[in-house]
Amino acid sequence: QVQLVESGGGLVPAGGSLRLSCAASGRVFRRMAWFRQAPGAEREYVARIILSGGVTYYADSGRDRFTISRDNAKNTVYLQMNSLKPEDTAVYYCAADSGLGKWDTWGQGTQVTVSA
Repeated sequence: QVQLVESGGGLVPAGGSLRLSCAASGRVFRRMAWFRQAPGAEREYVARIILSGGVTYYADSGRDRFTISRDNAKNTVYLQMNSLKPEDTAVYYCAADSGLGKWDTWGQGTQVTVSA
């Protein structure tokens, strides 16, 4: 069974940090990403990583504060989030590209809440 399982969300004060994890099972993906969706807003891209080589890309919202990384041996991707702001509050989703050039596998999401 192919699935992505996120963990690591929670409630933190502004300026705090969290590390999200996304454990993949059932296959090895070519690239993986984090998205987020705030209440009443559309889902937005946060960061992505090419699993072979580790090349990373970031949206402006998280650049210089967020770091995406991977542990290929564990088939797991991480999102280290520092200097969190209340506007980072959202459900964070892990997504993966199985090789079709699109995000075709999604996790269930993990809630991140940043208090002012």
